[in-house]
Amino acid sequence: MKNALHAPHFARSQPSDTAGFSSWGGLAMQRRSLLGGLAALPLLAVSGCATPLAPALPLMGTGDLGVVIERATGAVLIVNTSQRAVLTRVTGLGDLSHASVVFSRDGRNAYVFGRDGALTRIDLLTQRVTAREQQAGNSIGGAISADGTLVAAQNYTPGGVKVFDAERLTLLADIPALTADGQRSRVVGLADLPGRRFIYSLFDANAICIADCTQPTQPRVTRIDGIGRQPYDALVTPDGRHYIAGLFGEDGLALVDTWADAPVARRILAGYGRGQEPLPVFKMPHLRGWAVAGRHAYLPAIGRHEVLVVDTTTWAEVGRIPVAGQPVFVMARPDGRQVWVNFAVPDYHRVQVIDTVAQRVAATLQPGKAVMHMEFTPRGESVWISCRDDDKVQVLDTTTLATQASLVAQAPSGIFFTARAQRMGF
Repeated sequence: MKNALHAPHFARSQPSDTAGFSSWGGLAMQRRSLLGGLAALPLLAVSGCATPLAPALPLMGTGDLGVVIERATGAVLIVNTSQRAVLTRVTGLGDLSHASVVFSRDGRNAYVFGRDGALTRIDLLTQRVTAREQQAGNSIGGAISADGTLVAAQNYTPGGVKVFDAERLTLLADIPALTADGQRSRVVGLADLPGRRFIYSLFDANAICIADCTQPTQPRVTRIDGIGRQPYDALVTPDGRHYIAGLFGEDGLALVDTWADAPVARRILAGYGRGQEPLPVFKMPHLRGWAVAGRHAYLPAIGRHEVLVVDTTTWAEVGRIPVAGQPVFVMARPDGRQVWVNFAVPDYHRVQVIDTVAQRVAATLQPGKAVMHMEFTPRGESVWISCRDDDKVQVLDTTTLATQASLVAQAPSGIFFTARAQRMGF
């Protein structure tokens, strides 16, 4: 994108006589005056219509932009993380009760996956919807390929994965997800892998699949069965090597080494609740926070008031950290020095901060009612927290824990920053 209009270069020679020079100089001054006047006018429609458009938006980069989901209104807020401010609201996005977002490689476009199965592309610079596809009946997320050319949606209804061209949002592949008896399975835990590959889990089929979309209209799918009961969500480690799926139907997780020539799933943390009566699960925990800090992964224990600590070299449990309630998101600050945790009801007004050196809770906060999501700024100096029932987004300093800003939002839930465009598994 060009940042300025450049006047054409004139190869005309300057006249040698004084009178001619005076005349040429006057013309040049008139020309400069005319160009200056034109530059002050609003831009005209490209179609040739003479009606002026609204004044051009100020030039900005996309590195400090992001979106906040307003789940009750079918809208998203475009925000600036450096200014800690809301820039605008984009409406008409349908059911966003479980919406998630991925970004184009340049951070300009946000792809919003709605619960109602709609896939919407928003241009963060022009602040408008540029494409929308009603691609399923019920969808809970998606991913974008490493090269930024493919967008994949994971679907509950009718199940399966759909792959779209990121530029035109045209359908390239409809990948079925089936149980052993041929029924459709809900798809969860979709993530990108290096290359034009996606990995995902089949909740109803107890399986993990890897789709190689090198030829996007003819994807090659590798299926791994018998991974454990009811995988509900998953994460990819920062290097893109390991895929970890949480299991809702049993205590444990499934781990796949995606670098292996013939990938298999092995169980880790099997029976972590052995001998204990599990608590009722009020909200499904999430694994998409990349809670990997140093050589440890921090994972929510289903039906427990604990965060599990796993050595990422051996994938063995090395500790447990008691927390205030049932963890939902367990998210590592970008430098790994802290892990932030929010909770299901009745403890969803709390957030706890884990010190990863001391391996204990260092602070308990109450930023607002019904904390839904947290998102760190790219280098982790601030964290944005959505407080749904207070209609607020709180911005906190992660060192002092002081409130830096409080932004009005209508029932906010997910928060997504463009820094995700440069990270795998987001």
